[in-house]
This record gives sequence, structure tokens and C-alpha cells, in this order.
Amino acid sequence: MISQILDNQTISFRYFFSRREILEEPFWVDVGDCKLACYYKTKQKSNYTIVHFHGNGETVPDYVEEFVPKIQWIDLDCFMAEYRGYGLSDGRAGLTAILSDVEKIVKAIPQPIENLIFYGRSIGSIYAIHAASLFPNAAGLILESGISNLLERLYLRVEPKEVGVSKKEFEKEVNQYFNQKEKLSNFKGSTLIMHTENDHIVDVQHGHQLFEWSNEPKSLKIFERGNHNTIMLVNENEYYKTIKEFVNNIQIKKFETNISKKKN
Repeated sequence: MISQILDNQTISFRYFFSRREILEEPFWVDVGDCKLACYYKTKQKSNYTIVHFHGNGETVPDYVEEFVPKIQWIDLDCFMAEYRGYGLSDGRAGLTAILSDVEKIVKAIPQPIENLIFYGRSIGSIYAIHAASLFPNAAGLILESGISNLLERLYLRVEPKEVGVSKKEFEKEVNQYFNQKEKLSNFKGSTLIMHTENDHIVDVQHGHQLFEWSNEPKSLKIFERGNHNTIMLVNENEYYKTIKEFVNNIQIKKFETNISKKKN
């Protein structure tokens, strides 16, 4: 189901900054009315797969040369989800149109759900959280520079009257599709929240709020250096070390669970 209000062209034009990019060996996902040029990189004996949703000014090709190899170094497979209208994908980006694609993207990944770790950066966090709510038995959820209150972000770019609705109607629609608290409450896996203290776009309070709403086991990493767009670059070693420790803890949790089941 797609919201005619939230996928209004005015909102899409102001919130999404799509661009065409060439991607070698795309992993195509058919979502019905268009095809998405995702990317899937595997290595032998990987236990888990990162399912990454990028920011609104990025594309999958931005991550292929550096991010993907580092994720593989942590012994993880990497699936990069692409959005409508981005890269080689068909269609036009829209808040709920992309939301509707999430389930089909996840189901297209040739891995068991319990081996997936959803990973969302910036606006990608709302799609990673949606994936976690649809597939609560996934292994993990990583939110980097994530958004807890989409309504706040939208009010910075658009007024309800510009899309032909009242403030009350607008807020009801956002809450219907993007109630982050409710979606996080359904997730049973491990959660890692990463944010920078100096995020100049999505305030660090969003990170704290997401952490509060998340279920245990959960962890919070606030970086002292960098901003919204440099958090990974400036904190590179610590950034990937944090992810590696998070994945290790997931593996330990799974091992302990299996031992417990055998005893019973």
C-alpha cells in the first residue's frame, strides 16, 4: 500500500536526491512495477549477511569499492539494497513506494532470515527498521546516523498544505507508515545504534531515542569525532571494530542459545 500523500512529487523531489550510476554485476530485484539494481557480494563460510540501506544522497556504487571489502573482512556477506530511481533502478523514489519494496528485497536474498543483519544509514534507517519489523527473527539491526522522528525531518522540507492536506492528516499519515517505536518493539534480534555527537543533520538525540526504543540485547556507540557525512571516514578503525564486536556478540548469543536447547 502506497501513500498518495507521502509519495507526493513535492516531498519526493525535496527529500530524495537520486542520480544515475553504473553498477557492474547488479543483483536485480523485481518488485512488480520496476526492477532494482541491488548488489550482492558473498564469500565462502560467512555466517551472516549485511543488508544495507543507504542515505538519500547516496547510491549503491558509492559503497562497492570500500565499504563492501571492509564488511567482507569482518567475514560477512554484503547485500546492498538500491532504491527506485537510484543507480540503474527503474521507477521514481517515494517514501512509501520504497517502503513497499523492502519485503521483496529481503525475500530475494538467498540466505535464511536468521542469518541477516539489517543495516540502515540516515534515511536508510527507516527502511532497515521496517525490515526488522517484517522479519523480527533476523539476527541483527544496525542503525547509523538513524532517524527516530521522520515527521521532524519532513517539516524541515515541506508544509502539509503544499501536498493538499491538513497538519493533522499529514501527521496521521506519517505515524501510520513510520512509527519507529512500534516497529522496533517487534524486533527480537540484537541492535546496534551508531551516531556522532556532532551530527549536523540528524541530531544525536535521534540515536538516543532509537536506543531507548530498542529491545535487549542492544548497544549504543556515540562517536566524538565526525559529522553526519564523515562519521565512517573519520572514525574508520573504530567504526568497523564496533561492527565486528557486535557481530561477534551475535555469534556468541547464537552459540549459547544452541547449547541451552541441547541441554533442554
